[in-house]
Amino acid sequence: MAFRGAISVGRQANTSFFSANRYLRTSYNVSTSVPFHRSIPIPHYQSGVKFSIRAINGTAVDPVAPKKENWEPSSENWKIKMLYDGDCPLCMREVDMLRERNKRYGTIKFVDISSEEYSPEDNQSLDYKTAMGRIHAILSDGTVVTDVEAFRKLYEVVGLGWVYAITKYEPIASIADAIYGFWAKYRLQVTGRPPLEEVLEARRKKKEMCEDNKVCKM
Repeated sequence: MAFRGAISVGRQANTSFFSANRYLRTSYNVSTSVPFHRSIPIPHYQSGVKFSIRAINGTAVDPVAPKKENWEPSSENWKIKMLYDGDCPLCMREVDMLRERNKRYGTIKFVDISSEEYSPEDNQSLDYKTAMGRIHAILSDGTVVTDVEAFRKLYEVVGLGWVYAITKYEPIASIADAIYGFWAKYRLQVTGRPPLEEVLEARRKKKEMCEDNKVCKM
C-alpha cells in the first residue's frame, strides 16, 4: 500500500514538473537544454563621477583644514578637567577611552593644550610648557592634581577607580609616580616628536606669523 502510494505521488510530481517546464518554455521562451537559464539585458552605466566646480568672482578658494577645538562639549556638572596633549598619539588612546566612558557619566571636561585656543587663564594659569611637562587635571573646586593622582581621579569619575586604587598606598604610590615621571620625561622622543624646546620655538614662530598677517596660519 505504501509502495503504491509512493508511485502515485511520484507520477503526480513528474506530471507537475513537465507541466511547469512546458509553461516556462511557452511563456518565457526558455531553452529545454538549459531549463532555467534566461538572458537578461544588463543596463550599462558610465563609470566615473563628474563634479561641476564654479568659481565665485574668479577667486580661487583653498581648502581649509578643520580647526581643533579647545575642549569638547560635556556635562555642565563636570567634576574634573583633563588637560591633554592632542598631538600625542599614545596619549590620545587613553583620552579616547575616557571620552567614550564619559558619554555615560559627563563628569570629565577635556581640554586640549595643543589647541590654538588653549587659555592658561581658564586653567589655573597652567601654560603650555608646564602642561606639557606632565599630566595635569583640575578639580571643579580649582584644585590641580598631577601625575598618577590625576589619572586616579579621572578614572574614578567614570567608574574605573579600581584600576588605580592600589596607587593610593605606599610604596606603590611612589613607584607609580617614578615610572610615570620617566615616561613623561621621554614621551616626545618615544612618540617620534622633537624635544619640547623645539616644539615651543615652532609654536612661538607660528604665533608671530599669526600676529603679523592678522590671520592665524597655525
